[in-house]
Amino acid sequence: MTSVVTHPQTAEVFYPSSDGEPLAETSVHVDAMINAVVALRQYLAGQQAIVLADQFLYYAQGYPKLRVAPDVMVILNVPPGPRDNYKTWEEGQLPVVIFEITSESTKDQDQTYKKTLYEQLEVQEYWLFDPRGEWIPEKLQGYRLRGDRYEPITDGRCQPLALRLQVEDQLIGFYREDTGEKLLAPDDLLQALQQEILARQEIEQQLEQERQRTEQERQRAERERQRAEQEHQRAEQERQRAEQAEAEAARLRERLATLGINLEDIEA
Repeated sequence: MTSVVTHPQTAEVFYPSSDGEPLAETSVHVDAMINAVVALRQYLAGQQAIVLADQFLYYAQGYPKLRVAPDVMVILNVPPGPRDNYKTWEEGQLPVVIFEITSESTKDQDQTYKKTLYEQLEVQEYWLFDPRGEWIPEKLQGYRLRGDRYEPITDGRCQPLALRLQVEDQLIGFYREDTGEKLLAPDDLLQALQQEILARQEIEQQLEQERQRTEQERQRAERERQRAEQEHQRAEQERQRAEQAEAEAARLRERLATLGINLEDIEA
């Protein structure tokens, strides 16, 4: 394993965090970079890892000119959080994966100088993404360290991150190997949020409809109870009237009997 270059310091050395160069040459390249950064940060959230974009990677203590600015680099086993730049001797870790969003104008540097440097630094995987297909017909080309040399990646896998990569128009699609789930990028996150909101609204509507149906059933049951109660009251009133009529008829028969009159004779 290549060791991080360090040297005793006799004077403070200034390590710039910017060289004034633009982030990327076109909006297409910027979008591809942002997509990768957001997706990977979402994936590694909560872990001891960072994903940096277009920031200086210093790999030789005391030599501030020995630096490179990968478009996207992933470093594991380091505390999460922002960095002005990344000094390997301070962090104690090298990037495990680097992505360069390449084009015809950066082809030579990406394919020769950076590839050789990352190979010597023993970055485990190096990926080149050409969103416009200007010099990489398949747009995505990866290299994996085998021994001390890079070999082309033919299985579409990012082994250090346990992800599967595939070209999706002018972006890289990242998929978890364990679940097959796609890592969400900015547009996907917005769409997922909108879908979640709609799903919640639908659930709330269903719950409200169910509440209304339950209330309607309760009201129907209450009306049925009231009708049954009214029928019972009417029946009780009829029974009472019948008893009263029977009692009145009995009293009438008693009076007639005291007068020596037989009600049956009268009816006959």
